[in-house]
Parts: sequence; C-alpha cells; structure tokens
Amino acid sequence: MTATAPPSPSARTPDLRAIVTRRRTTELGLLVLVAIVVVSAYALASLGRNASLPANIGPFLGVILGLILVAHLVVRRWAGAADPLLLPLVALLNGIGFVFIARLDEQLAALQATWTGVGIAAFVVTLLVVRDIRVLQRYRYTFGLIGVVLLLLPLLPVFGRNINGARIWVAFGPVSFQPGEFAKIALAIFFAGYLVERREVLGVATFKVGPINTPDPRQFGPILAAWAVSLLVVIFERDLGSALLFFLLFVVVLWVATGRAAYLAAGGVLFGLGAVASWAFFSHVQQRVSIWINPWADPQGSGYQIIQGAYALAWGGTTGVGPGLGIVGRIPFDETDFIIAIIGEELGLLGTTAVLVTFLLIAGSGLRIARSAGATFGTLLAVGLTALIAFQAFIIMAGVTRLLPLTGVTLPFISYGGSSLVANYVLIALLLRISDQSVRRSPDPLAAL
Repeated sequence: MTATAPPSPSARTPDLRAIVTRRRTTELGLLVLVAIVVVSAYALASLGRNASLPANIGPFLGVILGLILVAHLVVRRWAGAADPLLLPLVALLNGIGFVFIARLDEQLAALQATWTGVGIAAFVVTLLVVRDIRVLQRYRYTFGLIGVVLLLLPLLPVFGRNINGARIWVAFGPVSFQPGEFAKIALAIFFAGYLVERREVLGVATFKVGPINTPDPRQFGPILAAWAVSLLVVIFERDLGSALLFFLLFVVVLWVATGRAAYLAAGGVLFGLGAVASWAFFSHVQQRVSIWINPWADPQGSGYQIIQGAYALAWGGTTGVGPGLGIVGRIPFDETDFIIAIIGEELGLLGTTAVLVTFLLIAGSGLRIARSAGATFGTLLAVGLTALIAFQAFIIMAGVTRLLPLTGVTLPFISYGGSSLVANYVLIALLLRISDQSVRRSPDPLAAL
C-alpha cells in the first residue's frame, strides 16, 4: 500500500483563497446588517425619547460604519481565513450597548464612543503584532507575572482606588482603569502555556481512592494556588466577580487539558469551601448573599437596585415598552451593572433573548475555533478566552435575574466601561488570530473550518 502525499502548497492555494473570499464576504454582509440594526435602534430610541430624529445621526452613522469598516479591512488583510461570525457578533453587542448608554447618559455615550475607537485600535494592534500565536507560549511565565501584578495592582496605597465598595481601580493622574480586565487575558495565556507543559503529568491517574483512580494529590497544587489567589481578591479587593471568573477560567482550562473530571470535582469542592468561608468571615459577602436571598428585607436600601431591576424586566414583558420609552435613572448604576435590565424593559424578553443568543453564538464560535486549532496551546488558549467572555456574561446576567448573587462585573461589549471594552477587543483579536492560523496551517483547510 502506498502512502498518500500531502497536498502541495500550490494545490492548497485555490481552496485557501476561496475560503478567505467566502469568509470575508460573509463577514462584510453581516456587518452591513449589524450597521442597519444599530443605526435603526439609535433612531428609534431617539424618536421614543424626543419624538424627533437626532441631529447627530449622520456623524453617528459615519463613526459606526467607519470603525466597523476599519476592523473588517484589517481582518481581511491580516487574518483573512479567520472565523467570519465573531466580529459581526461583537459589533452588534457594542452597537446595542452604545445605543442604550446614549439613551441613559449622552456624556457617557461620548466617552463610550471614544473607548470604542480605542478598543478597535487595540484590536488592530493585536492582529498586527501577534502574527503567530505560538510566540505567546514562549513568554507564558512573563504573562503569568504580568497577570498577578495587574490583579494585585489596586492594592497599592497610592494608586489603588476604592469605588462603590470594591478596590479594583487604579489611577495614574487623570487616567483610571481596571487592571483586572487585562489581567484575565495575561492569566489565560499563562494557564494555557503552563498546562501544555504539564498536561501529561497532570493527566496521569496514579493515586487510588477506593475503586477510583485520581491524579496524585500533589498535582492539585495548581488548583489550590488559583483558589488562594481568588480568595485574596475577595478578601482585599472585595471583587467577587473577578475572583469567581479567574477560578472558573483555570478549572475549565485544566479540565480541557487533562480530561480528568477529578479536577472539576476538586474545583467544585474548593469553590464551595471558599464560598462558605467568605460568607462566614466577611460582611460584604454576607450582605451580597442577604440581598440575593431576600432583597425585599430592605427595599429602599440595599435591596433597592435588584428590586428595581426586577420591576424593569417585568414591565418589559415579551416585547418591551419600546426603545426610548423606559424610565431613566430609576436603577442605580444602570449603565454598568444593570444595563441588561434596561434592555429588558425597552426590548422585552425578545430583546434580552437576542442578547443571550448573541453571547451563545460567540461562545459557540470560540469553541469551534478551539476544536479546529492545530496546536494544544491554541486550543487551550481559545477555550480560556471563550470561557472568559461566556462566564462573565453569565455571571452578570444571572446576578441581575437573581440566579446568583450580584457580583458587579460588566456585561462584555454592552456595559459602559473603557477597560472592559478595550480588553475584550484584544481578546477577540486573539481568537481571530488562532482561527486564521489554524486554517492556514491545516493540511486540509476545508476540514479546519
């Protein structure tokens, strides 16, 4: 029997060119639809609020189309084989978020537009700088150190800022940001690189507990380290959302790397122990849990925000009261923590379901990229980055609907916040780079889709 030779580069070129053309054409068509939806929503929200079209709809249309076009052209030129769904889905969330932020506060909308431009710039720079995702693996420990430093940076006495009870901000003169948003990307790179190096050792079940074979107890050290860092974030920064997000990130990537359910079980046990200990010893955790269980115990105080959010979702019903017709200023921090409640009030269950489905599509695209990535590092990094987006969206939406205690993380691409927006655009650029590289390096590009 003779072996079949792999296709030559010249034989693969037509297939690759066809893939690039088809994917970028699909992306461009979806972006046009996104632009129509966002601009229409902006016009309808203005009509509902002022009964007239906004005077700045022309410049707004130009900015939206311009930023989307720049991102598309960069992807077409430097990541032509990348997934065609991610950028349109992100642009839809970003655009809808801007519409509702403008509905709530026009000054914040101007800042959000600026941060969107910065986010697109960071997206472009990431694609230009990171030409080979494997380069990041070489600097995994450097990224790990950067991630830990960024995570603990708000604890510095001079630069750290305590805002709304959480010490997660850092200010350098007039510039303030949340370093934890960038720490999550650095730690995702570190986790992926570390687990590629250690996955064989971590995946071997050499310890027997009754009839069950599990990895050696010493191999659970990484989970204990991640658990300890998460507890430090809860104790000193009072940031429940980030602590939960980082711990989930590591446990999920570890499980994918090793295929051992024992790590999931250990992570669940440690999470339960940490949750109980945090509730027993820290008053801010007790308050969050009390509000979650019974916000009506203090309806004009600590429970006011969650109750008003529930009323907004209830008033929205199935189809909503209409864009621009909701009650502005009723919910504290509605542009950040509770923007999904505003969307639910004005667009109803259909609107919130559309947002949820968009996040599910992003998660599905990310997992598809992870599956098709040729290298283990690319697979684990894609899983980690996708988990960050998916878990963050789930945590905040579950908090607003009282499925979980409210943690205060932002809804990716929708909530107001420059740090989150810029970091998430970098995250999407890395996913697109993994996608593009996996297709280009595959012996059969069609099979890598």
